[in-house]
Amino acid sequence: MRKRKKCLKHITAVDEVITMPIKQGNGILRYTVSTNSKGEIARYSLAYINPHLCGIDNGRVLGYDNSHGYHHRHYMGKEEKIAFTTYKEIADCFDNEWRTLHEKAKKQQKC
Repeated sequence: MRKRKKCLKHITAVDEVITMPIKQGNGILRYTVSTNSKGEIARYSLAYINPHLCGIDNGRVLGYDNSHGYHHRHYMGKEEKIAFTTYKEIADCFDNEWRTLHEKAKKQQKC
């Protein structure tokens, strides 16, 4: 008889969507983080969506996630594998990058 693998339930710890008005540069920030029963981060998805900056990949300008079994970064429709150290480091990196891209979008709105 085979032993069954014990499934770890994932608990959504963060599920937040922030919509920015056109006057503020437009765009959507989406944060989704799930933890396992031990409180460890099991899944994450961080996305900056702005169709005015990127028309492909459903408007996702920038994203970090670990779906498909590996950690990767999305940028303007392209995907690249990244080295994972900690979730905090990934989140800080995402925060710095989306703010820079968002400033670019705000400047384009003024023109």
